[in-house]
Amino acid sequence: MTTLLQARGLELSFGPTRVLHDVDITVDRGELVAIMGPSGSGKSTLLHCLAGLLQPGAGEVRLDGERIDTLSERRRSTVRLSKMGFVFQFGDLIPELTLVENVELPLRLTGTARSSARAQALDTLSRLEVADVAGRRVNEVSGGQAQRAAVARALVHEPAIVFADEPTGSLDTLAGELVLEALVAAAREQSTAVVLVTHEPRVAAYADREVMLRDGLVVGSTMAAR
Repeated sequence: MTTLLQARGLELSFGPTRVLHDVDITVDRGELVAIMGPSGSGKSTLLHCLAGLLQPGAGEVRLDGERIDTLSERRRSTVRLSKMGFVFQFGDLIPELTLVENVELPLRLTGTARSSARAQALDTLSRLEVADVAGRRVNEVSGGQAQRAAVARALVHEPAIVFADEPTGSLDTLAGELVLEALVAAAREQSTAVVLVTHEPRVAAYADREVMLRDGLVVGSTMAAR
């Protein structure tokens, strides 16, 4: 495998509180990495720095060889749209749009024709077993269906990397497994890297590697037992 994402010496403080301490992490293409740790350990903060959503106070982040932490906001937004996908705990779908309209949005924003974007969105929703509710809005479907649509939105443009922050935290076991299986399939079939934040060992078991974070420090990294 080749390295896709590399962070070195990440430091971040909020006021007098240091949240990240000299964090180094690499992620290969097609690798699923779970960032684990107790509440308040800095997991989500690290994820946001890796994705260019937060700018670290020190250190650097490179994606596909390009340093992203020093980019202009406009260029960083372009990189996020073209190379990244995001899944958050509560999906963050646009409630005024139908599920299929939400999923096709990344494609439309990058200039894909409407008919092609719709076809790709429906195909991705089908793989996540929610194509039957594609025409409904968020408040008309279950939480599990909405979250699977959020995963479809993250994967539809075949990004280089997906960042997932507690993506199964609000789901029952079955819906959570469908979400995790979709992320694993993207890693295996599309060589999409996945960085997954979780505090649940059951979720981390889907990863190739677990990175343990405590008090903003990386305290261990283990390969998953297969």
